[in-house]
Amino acid sequence: MTSVLWLRRDLRRRDHPALLAAREAAGEGDLVVAFVVDPRLWATAGPVRRAWLAGTLRALEDSLGGALTLLHGDPRRVVPELARRVSASSVHVTRESTPSGSARDAEVREALGRADVAWAETGTPYAVGPGLVRNGSGDPYRVFTPFARAWRRHGWPQPAPTPRELPLRHARNDADATAALDAALAATDLPELPTPGEEAALRRWRRFRDEHLAGYDTQRDRPAADATSRMSPYLKLGVVHPRTLLADLEHRPGRGVEVFRDELAWREFYADVLHHNPGSAWRDLRPLPGMRYDEPEDALEAWRRGETGYPVVDAGMRQLLSQGWMHNRLRMITASFLTKDLHVWWPAGARHFLDRLVDGDLASNNHGWQWVAGTGTDASPYFRVFNPVTQGRRFDPSGDYVRRWVPELRHLPGAAAHEPWEHDDGYAHGYPRRIVDHAEERRVALERYEATRR
Repeated sequence: MTSVLWLRRDLRRRDHPALLAAREAAGEGDLVVAFVVDPRLWATAGPVRRAWLAGTLRALEDSLGGALTLLHGDPRRVVPELARRVSASSVHVTRESTPSGSARDAEVREALGRADVAWAETGTPYAVGPGLVRNGSGDPYRVFTPFARAWRRHGWPQPAPTPRELPLRHARNDADATAALDAALAATDLPELPTPGEEAALRRWRRFRDEHLAGYDTQRDRPAADATSRMSPYLKLGVVHPRTLLADLEHRPGRGVEVFRDELAWREFYADVLHHNPGSAWRDLRPLPGMRYDEPEDALEAWRRGETGYPVVDAGMRQLLSQGWMHNRLRMITASFLTKDLHVWWPAGARHFLDRLVDGDLASNNHGWQWVAGTGTDASPYFRVFNPVTQGRRFDPSGDYVRRWVPELRHLPGAAAHEPWEHDDGYAHGYPRRIVDHAEERRVALERYEATRR
């Protein structure tokens, strides 16, 4: 027998239930491991995510001894064709939970069924599959804290064992697929990307676990400290499973461990919210009736470039352009500036983040934006308008983070880097003036939010 493992967000060998199921189904036969480059998704991913995916696939290909079959086209056509070509008796996948992914899988399953090929869904990209955590009435949660408590009570299985041997069979790559990967990796103006692959992910995890986890609760909001895990790019593509990380935390005490576990829970919470509210991918989960938004194209472009005149905002946006990643505290600060100071509807910012973030994840990114914008999962959102100066002074008190990413302000010592307008030489090296007055825009934002409540 031949079985096919169709990979999507599970690009690894360890802790992979669908791989185990496909291996078992193959028996004494062959196992074909395949990835489909879907041109529709590929075109909308942006150069950063394309390059990260391409590098990750190349690393996985190496770990499989070259036996990763790369296909190109609409999976609804390509996967059944592959099954027919290799005479597969079954196709195995990790269960998908996104709205578009679930709809696509249903069509592939139907096409395979007509050809008498079995379809098997095993496992999930999450520790607890979206839709499984419910409240006492059987309804989904819409607020994080009770979800996190229930998520911890629900629990998750131990990591799946890693098969020692795989009867891998290569089924010939599509030229268009390999060309797409090569072009993505050769793209110009790419940021500095992490090292791809499962081994690199586990090395990064062990380094964070051993050096930073104990102090994670106090250091995670300090962007200059580089004390976060940086595991999100790997989690995004399933290069490491969150269950693997949670198992490693199981017998480790300390507040840092608890806070990091909560950060994993946030990721699972947003996936659960999207599962139950598929329309919230690009629309407000909690709409604000009559809310007025602006479309200040020049200001929006200044925000994208990191030239707003607010140092901590600009530092975050420049880190994004340089690394394809941004510290989570800065994601909130920059999102608040766009939605509350520039009064721009959050999808404009969410799209920019997804274009530039190596860890761009639809559920986490877009619901994080809505949380900041006041249209998401927070119960009292309209009061929150981050003051960029106060945020900078609080979370970057030494000014080191700003000076790293905004070289025009490196001549200003300490916290002075957060307020160049207070110093005679603040603009001596070409730093731009503030494009808006925060105090005035805060007043406007609160007036507009209050109007929606009336």
